[in-house]
Amino acid sequence: MVFDGHNDLLARLWLSSHPDPVGAFLNQTLDGHIDLRRCQQGRMLGGLFAIFVPPFDYVKANAPHKLMQCLPDQTDYIAMQRYDICMAQFEYARQIEQRSQGQVKICRSMADINACMQNKSLVMVLHLEGAEALTELSQLDAWYDLGLRSVGLVWNQPSQFGHGLQAKFPHSPNTGLGLTALGEAWVLACENRSMLVDVSHMNEHAFWQTQQLLTQPMVATHSNVHRLCPQARNLLDTQLSAIKASGGVVGVNFDTAFLRSDGKRNKDTPYQVMFAHFDYLLEHLGEHGVAFGSDYDGGFMSSYWPSVDYFPYLIDALCDYGYSDARIENICYQNWHAVLNKIWKS
Repeated sequence: MVFDGHNDLLARLWLSSHPDPVGAFLNQTLDGHIDLRRCQQGRMLGGLFAIFVPPFDYVKANAPHKLMQCLPDQTDYIAMQRYDICMAQFEYARQIEQRSQGQVKICRSMADINACMQNKSLVMVLHLEGAEALTELSQLDAWYDLGLRSVGLVWNQPSQFGHGLQAKFPHSPNTGLGLTALGEAWVLACENRSMLVDVSHMNEHAFWQTQQLLTQPMVATHSNVHRLCPQARNLLDTQLSAIKASGGVVGVNFDTAFLRSDGKRNKDTPYQVMFAHFDYLLEHLGEHGVAFGSDYDGGFMSSYWPSVDYFPYLIDALCDYGYSDARIENICYQNWHAVLNKIWKS
């Protein structure tokens, strides 16, 4: 079984021009990296499914049909559509669950996840990647009721919660100011609701602010090792030490730009480049601190792991590389299961 710490399926469904993207996910091979059939072929238990508002320029270039309901201007896109885009992705998740005839479930508790393991249903844990659409705590509570259990407050751009993490390669995670006072308050609000707080898109300052605030494990759902690939979003050794001390987890990002020492998106990237990050993280975090955080449907993948149905080949490669069955089980799902159990407390 595989539990994956990050994918962008729901945003891709929103971007799609397919007349029934949910039906395409459930019943056929959908363009991109993920659909139900390939999840089943990849022996996926499930994962964190991100709700994400794509940048205006990306939407304009790749899905201009989504801008037809507002003026083709970035200000209008931000003001009018951010909340609506998130709600549309919540609705896609609800429809997937409703129409799947028990094959997919939005999981709100460990009891839900354990039931899915027994029933061989796909686990959807809803995650918010970039929380700009949230404006008041009652809204967070409403989204919690819809199934939201994990929040990354910031993405690349500045927001009311913090200053983002975007820099040209190579760069350290130090990209300036961290969380705002509101961002710090919302970290505590998420922890008070037993929600996972994701540090994968936090810059270094925000990371250390969050470390001071949290009493629960720190989690980077889709990040890698800065020493091996000096992307600003990858983690320094000091950050890895803090995550280990908290009892947290790092999900390895499969995007080749976050794996390769040259920071390039290259389809010829071999397994050994990814495995170097696994080795390094295992050395610094231990057997219970490393997991998968692929970024499927949101990242650039190697031809060796182009979609979720290739997880069995990746696992076979880890076995051939010399990892024990116990280590592989930890990476595949046990470590995610354990850290969610600590955070959710139910």
